[in-house]
Amino acid sequence: MTQTSVQSAHYVPADLPTSIRHFIGGEFVDSVGGETFDVLDPVSNQTYATAAAGQQADIDLAVAAAKDAFDNGPWPRMLPRARARVLHRVADAVEAQDARLAELETFDTGLPITQALGQAQRAAENFRFFADLIVAQADDTYKVPGKQINYVNRKPVGVAGLITPWNTPFMLESWKLAPALASGCTVVLKPAEFTPLSASLWAEIFRTAGVPDGVFNLVNGIGEEAGDALVKHPDVPLISFTGETTTGQTIYRNCAANLKGMSMELGGKSPAVVFADADLDAAIDSTLFGVFSLNGERCTASSRILVERSIYDDFCTRYAARAANIVVGDPHDPKTEVGALVHPEHYAKVLSYVEIGKTEGRLLAGGGRPAGLPEWLAQGNYVSPTVFADVAPTARIFQEEIFGPVVAITPFDTDAEALALANGVKYGLAAYIWTTDLSRAHNFAQSVDAGMVWLNSHNVRDLRTPFGGVKASGLGHEGGYRSIDFYTDSQAVHITLAPVHTPRFGGN
Repeated sequence: MTQTSVQSAHYVPADLPTSIRHFIGGEFVDSVGGETFDVLDPVSNQTYATAAAGQQADIDLAVAAAKDAFDNGPWPRMLPRARARVLHRVADAVEAQDARLAELETFDTGLPITQALGQAQRAAENFRFFADLIVAQADDTYKVPGKQINYVNRKPVGVAGLITPWNTPFMLESWKLAPALASGCTVVLKPAEFTPLSASLWAEIFRTAGVPDGVFNLVNGIGEEAGDALVKHPDVPLISFTGETTTGQTIYRNCAANLKGMSMELGGKSPAVVFADADLDAAIDSTLFGVFSLNGERCTASSRILVERSIYDDFCTRYAARAANIVVGDPHDPKTEVGALVHPEHYAKVLSYVEIGKTEGRLLAGGGRPAGLPEWLAQGNYVSPTVFADVAPTARIFQEEIFGPVVAITPFDTDAEALALANGVKYGLAAYIWTTDLSRAHNFAQSVDAGMVWLNSHNVRDLRTPFGGVKASGLGHEGGYRSIDFYTDSQAVHITLAPVHTPRFGGN
């Protein structure tokens, strides 16, 4: 295992806050009851800040502020072009401080700095995309010649509850905030408790860009407290959630009482299917990046690699050699490819799966904590990029989401077997297919149980396309006009152009 670092001691960004507060109605505030929780950085696992821990009372205040801004404020009534100008200023502000955002995100999450920088830049692009989209939005009109014109009036739904995860938190917050605000909704954001740092920057970004007070509200806290209160609040008509599947099931149940709109992007155990006719060099590059980038903490990770048997041994040998050479170390070092996992709880979970994997597959690389880390990194949540081969489809490491730098490789003999293996889990978020046979590529892509399929590529997104999964990987789709559809109601308006024949009930 290779480790390198430009640092000789634990890096702490300048001007790091020691307390993280809620943002409600245009003001930073503490919890009504004074509750807090500790926030750790994943390299030292030491507390660097305390965050306000939102409770029912704090959610009530945030929702009230958002509802007042929606009912009485200018934001939902602004012309799309006016909202778009504000959102472009948000993007400008994000781009202007992308290095600072990346620095804080890396410190808070353990993501490698180069990857965190890319996520910050993507956050700006999300705002630009939806700013442009809302101006270009066209609604349907239907004409019945001489009789009727029917048109669709698109209206923002109201207060949107946004619950976001701890992997790439700033970018994933932007993925929900941008379309919600573009549509004219007001929002209450509940970021993940492991990583609240970068979310706290949104308040000043929005204020400087000209977002009116009350349109954006932020409540930190534990999911079972703040998140639960937000989901159950009767004045929040829709919830967008990204996170783990069992949490999504709980949210689904709790939304039922008020028949809330839901969009949920949940877990994944995505297959990468490598056929013998594939460009093997490109497939190895892409599948390595697909599972080990972002520390393996990504829902679309290609964490199951299915390889045609005639190239299986060669693939495994080359893949394991590359995995063993991945640079693990200080997240702030530009050379680092895998940093520290986000939190000790998650670190323990991933290591437990590594131990399970040793009983279920043939260990080719990794298998635990990397050797040779410098002393000042010794307390960090580090897991070596770990590769298991010959993994049976019944194995837990084949079936269950690990969400870390761990991959299972399994051979197949026929297209039908490959499809059965690809579909043989409860998840259905993404799939990756490697073949030069165009007919096979289309047929396999259309048969695989996945909301998104990439052919001869890793996860390269076009923001216009729908994003979401099937089966246990989610409910609904966002992205492009699907996001606008979620955050708006489509009202049909019918205008009569000629006398209408109406049966005269009671007229004799």
